[in-house]
Amino acid sequence: MSAAPDTSRFEALLEAPSTLSGAQARTVEGLEADLSDRLAHRPGRLAHSLSVGRTAEALATAYGVDTFDARVAGILHDWEKARPDAELVGPAEEAGIDLGVPLDLVRPLIHGLLASRTLPGRYPWLSPGVLRAVARHTTGARDMAPLDEVLFVADGIEPLRGSKGPLDAQRAMVGEATLDDLYRTCFCDGVAYVVQTRRYLYPGTIDIYNELVTGKDATHR
Repeated sequence: MSAAPDTSRFEALLEAPSTLSGAQARTVEGLEADLSDRLAHRPGRLAHSLSVGRTAEALATAYGVDTFDARVAGILHDWEKARPDAELVGPAEEAGIDLGVPLDLVRPLIHGLLASRTLPGRYPWLSPGVLRAVARHTTGARDMAPLDEVLFVADGIEPLRGSKGPLDAQRAMVGEATLDDLYRTCFCDGVAYVVQTRRYLYPGTIDIYNELVTGKDATHR
């Protein structure tokens, strides 16, 4: 029987004190309060979002990414999860979101893209990098920036997701593997999960997967 993955580095990062400035911490508190109001009817989703924020900040610390941007992106990544996926298709179409397939087929992917369009109306100060990371956290992309990868990974490995499947193995990579390799692993494991559960696999996901496994996207832009 193989030994359990060593997640101690990941856990230590989560337990470390935040390095945000006082002003940044106050902004975070305000965003968390706003999200608490917005997701009051979905306490599980709220807890997940707050956990992703903390996890993203921890990963950013480990990989030299802006910790404030990571925390903000994590808090807001599921902003549009306030409504069910089935109710996102209409607003997404109105926002001009086009994934090349009927949006009904990719409803679980829509919320990040839609949030990146709606959040500036509420928070015009959000940086383009934060909005891009929010947009990409469900789909991935061929040209992921470090912040994009931090949010994508944090969404998958935050502690409230438990230890099912490959999650602890992914957590054990934190601080050992490069951020590129960690993202690559999480993305590919996610593809495997979609296939194993016989869900619709978005063609864009297949394209990204093929680039990742053939090494065409081996370095950051």
